[in-house]
Amino acid sequence: MVCLPILLVTATIAFEFNSLWLYKNGFKKYNVSQVTGLSEAELDKAARGLISYFNSDEEYISLTVIKDDKPFELFNQREVAHLKDVKGLIRLDYRLLLGTAIYVGAYAGICLLWRRRRQLAWGLVGGSSIALGMMLALGIGSMVLDFGQLFTQFHLFAFTNELWMLDPTKDYLIMLFPEGFWYDTAMLFAKIIIGVAATLGGVAGGYLWRTRRKATHR
Repeated sequence: MVCLPILLVTATIAFEFNSLWLYKNGFKKYNVSQVTGLSEAELDKAARGLISYFNSDEEYISLTVIKDDKPFELFNQREVAHLKDVKGLIRLDYRLLLGTAIYVGAYAGICLLWRRRRQLAWGLVGGSSIALGMMLALGIGSMVLDFGQLFTQFHLFAFTNELWMLDPTKDYLIMLFPEGFWYDTAMLFAKIIIGVAATLGGVAGGYLWRTRRKATHR
C-alpha cells in the first residue's frame, strides 16, 4: 500500500523528465524560440542534451548551441551548478523507482503464485487510495496557495542553496522552462497518477466485489 503510491509518483517524474514531447510542447506553447532567439532545431538539441545529461555519469552539463550563427554555451556557471542539484534529485527518484518497482513486482508475483489474489487486490485498492488522497491534498494546497507559492516552497524544501533563484531576463534555464511550463507539467503529473490509480483501484475493487458476491451466493 505504501510502495504503490511511491512507485506511481517516481515513475511519473521519471517519465516527465525524459519526455522529449513534453519539452518540445512547452517550447512551442511558450514561444521559447522567440524568447531565447534559438531556432527550433537548437531547442531540440537543448532538450535532448538535458535528457542525455540527466541519464549520464557527467557531473556538470556542457551544452553548446548555435545562436546568431555562432557557437554559444547555453548555461552559465550558476545554472550548471543548479542542474547538478536537479540531477541529484532525479537520481534519487530513479533509486526510489527501482526499489519500489522491485518490491511491488515481487509482492504481486508471490501473491499470484500463492493464490492470494484478494490480498493483492486489497493492496492495490489501499495503495491507489493513498495516491488519490495525495493528489487531493495537492489540489487543496493549490487552492489555498497559488502555484507560484507552491513552486517556491518546493525549491526551499528540495534545495539547500539559492542557485535556483535565476534571472528570467538573462538565464536561459528560466527562458526554456518558465513557470507556466512547470504548471502544465504538474497538471499532467496529477492526471497521470489519478488515471493510473483510479484504474488499478477500480479493477482491484471490482475483483473484490465479484469474489465477495460469489462467496455469498454459495
